[in-house]
Amino acid sequence: MRTLSLEIAQPLADRFRAFLALTKPRVNALIVFCAVIGMFLAVPKGLPPMLTVLAATLGIACVAGAAAAVNCLIEQKIDAVMARTRARPLPRGVLTPAETLAFSGLLGGLGLTVLWHVVNPLTMWLTLATFVGYAVVYTVLLKPCTPQNIVIGGASGAMPPVLGWAAITGNVSADACLLFLIIFAWTPPHFWALALYRTQEYARAGLPMLPVTHGAEYTRLQVLLYTLILFAVTLMPFATQMSGRLYLASAVILGAVFVRFGWRLWRDYSDALARRTFRYSILYLSLLFAALLIDHYL
Repeated sequence: MRTLSLEIAQPLADRFRAFLALTKPRVNALIVFCAVIGMFLAVPKGLPPMLTVLAATLGIACVAGAAAAVNCLIEQKIDAVMARTRARPLPRGVLTPAETLAFSGLLGGLGLTVLWHVVNPLTMWLTLATFVGYAVVYTVLLKPCTPQNIVIGGASGAMPPVLGWAAITGNVSADACLLFLIIFAWTPPHFWALALYRTQEYARAGLPMLPVTHGAEYTRLQVLLYTLILFAVTLMPFATQMSGRLYLASAVILGAVFVRFGWRLWRDYSDALARRTFRYSILYLSLLFAALLIDHYL
């Protein structure tokens, strides 16, 4: 009996992990983290309503997971020829396109329902627009057609703190737009660092990423320039008195390290350095938003 139970449980666990992989959990975690920071920053003093925080977190996470699943569905053939993505469930044949579509619909529908009924309509509509921006505009229209796909499509990726802010306040303020602008400026150097050491894979997949269309040297210069733009943008919360000196010190230190990575990529490129830059960019954004939160409550 025990053996039979294990034989039943193992396939179920495998399928659960496959469906979970469709949601791109690590990317989703960063999305939710930035959204939650936006919720806490939206309250001038004290804490936001915890029921709203939990409901908004659940709703945003579900819709983000649904968008990731649609992305996996649309790009399954591309994923199959890239080393970074060929282990995803669809290229391996673990899940079918029909299962993926149904899963995305159920997950996205759940998230939007929670946002509409428990949070507020504005957050639901903004989250739906973000879903369309990523799953349709970026994945279908921009990514296969223009090397500026990351820059333009970065708008949808920059929305999480705005969604969190709207969830608590029911509106979008100038401070929320600053949070959006930080992630928007962060997105190009983050993804182009990845594209630099994955150039051949993107070329085989037929995707016009910047290093494929304009070459590595041009892309490295763009990474440096965008890290400088990002450095300037991250000073704006202090300039507008949204944050204080702790955040300013954190932004300067973290930004200086990022700019140094950009400079080294431009002057002395290696794939190993590009990998370290990509990994640091994720840590950078997490620490920067954590600094915003800590500074907010000092």
